[in-house]
Amino acid sequence: MREHMAKATFSALHDAMRAQVDAQFLPCISTALLQGREVVDRFCYGMADREAGIALREHHIFRMFSSTKLVTSCAVMLLLEDGRIALDDPIEAYIPALAKRQVLRQGAKRIDDTEPAKTSMTIRHLMAHTAGLSYGMFDPGSVLFEAYNRCGVLHSGKTLAQMIDTLASLPLSFQPGTRWEYSVATDVLARLVEVIAGTSFGALLSSRIFEPLDMADTDFWLPPAKIDRLCALYVGVDLMDPSKPGLKRLDDKPYPGAYTRKTARESGGGGLVSTLPDTVRLLQSLIPGGPTLLRPQTLNLMWQNQLPPGVCIEFPNRPREPGHCFSLGSALTLEAGLGEPAQAIGEVGWGGLAGTIWWMNPRIGIAAVLMTQRYFGVNDPYAFEFKRAAYRALGH
Repeated sequence: MREHMAKATFSALHDAMRAQVDAQFLPCISTALLQGREVVDRFCYGMADREAGIALREHHIFRMFSSTKLVTSCAVMLLLEDGRIALDDPIEAYIPALAKRQVLRQGAKRIDDTEPAKTSMTIRHLMAHTAGLSYGMFDPGSVLFEAYNRCGVLHSGKTLAQMIDTLASLPLSFQPGTRWEYSVATDVLARLVEVIAGTSFGALLSSRIFEPLDMADTDFWLPPAKIDRLCALYVGVDLMDPSKPGLKRLDDKPYPGAYTRKTARESGGGGLVSTLPDTVRLLQSLIPGGPTLLRPQTLNLMWQNQLPPGVCIEFPNRPREPGHCFSLGSALTLEAGLGEPAQAIGEVGWGGLAGTIWWMNPRIGIAAVLMTQRYFGVNDPYAFEFKRAAYRALGH
């Protein structure tokens, strides 16, 4: 009876996600639910390439965008365990170009309207997105948006070292440690890893994370033999209205030919491709109950809130999220928000610009992965429907 009820509950989740594909909100969807480290449900539906009529399979490869940040954060925490860094080290101890920062004055209209930083950016600030950096992506019209794009901070042709040189010429958005702003901080951390490891960022990830965890399909680029496994990318017909059904294909994001050849920049903030099985292996390695990538005390530290009192996640032109703070590399739910299950308190997670999502709740021992390819989709309604249905399916 219990097994029958569980299957029925998972069926409700599957039906809800299948409806998202059938209604053309998503091109495809692949999910996994974990109870502890055990995968208790998998679901795969839709088309990896709608135009070519290729059905989605679990071996298909997805653009991870900002889901990459979890991998980068783990790499930093491995260096912490090695005794190579401390969280409150100033970044200029390793990357001198980022010393003696200037900060935009409040209300500044010009890029040169600045004042000296009162404190250094630290590794902790970078992991929590409180360093004062920006992204040049989410706040069109702002002084730093214009400057980041004019200088090509995110240009794929720049190495991580060259990106640092560009950032060194630009002011910070605010005094380090005083606010939260989603930013290129995780790419700075990728460069930190390179400097300390004395190798490329990708080489460190391969030797310390991908190879030990058998994440064979996770990388910054695809060899020719794997390119046909890369899912097509789509966007909603109305970017400002995710409730409107319909999808359009995108072939040039984040840039034409992305992931099909090696590029100069191995982006720690958003450069990886991966599969559902590889992402599940990564999450399993961060859950107690077996060998873990990081020590238990490191994991406990990693999931703690790092924001000062009164500071929360806040994106431009979107409501504040007072119940959501930030840990060392991911969002942390302190209070369930609108549309979230009440049991989400204690959950950590994040997602990528193309719609991939991961979350885990150490408090109640569950986790989930959702893979799809809907550009700018990570905060669309499907994400919240998936979370509600997943919590119910897992008995919460």
